[in-house]
Amino acid sequence: MTIKEISAALGAEICQSEFADTDLSGAYTSDLLSDVMANAKDGGALITIQAHKNTVAVASLVNISVIIICNSRILPEDMLEAAKDEGIAVIRTKENQFTVSGKIWGMLNADRSA
Repeated sequence: MTIKEISAALGAEICQSEFADTDLSGAYTSDLLSDVMANAKDGGALITIQAHKNTVAVASLVNISVIIICNSRILPEDMLEAAKDEGIAVIRTKENQFTVSGKIWGMLNADRSA
């Protein structure tokens, strides 16, 4: 599934829209950025509540395609600008990380078995 398809399925808001709408290879959920650096996979989604510029820097290091911010966190302008510069999508949802992780897992696994 592509970033835009995942966003639509989640009912999420696309907050940074200048990105390549690629297929996601997976997802990783964490609020500890060092954990993300050690374990997130290339071309996936990062599911987190960490809404700040450093999240974008870490996502860029591990080649994350989309940052999904949960719990309707406020997104600072410098975060969105950094994401735009890196071509990383940023979407926001009112749901928590557990719910979003489960939904994305289901969508990606259904997509792979089809």
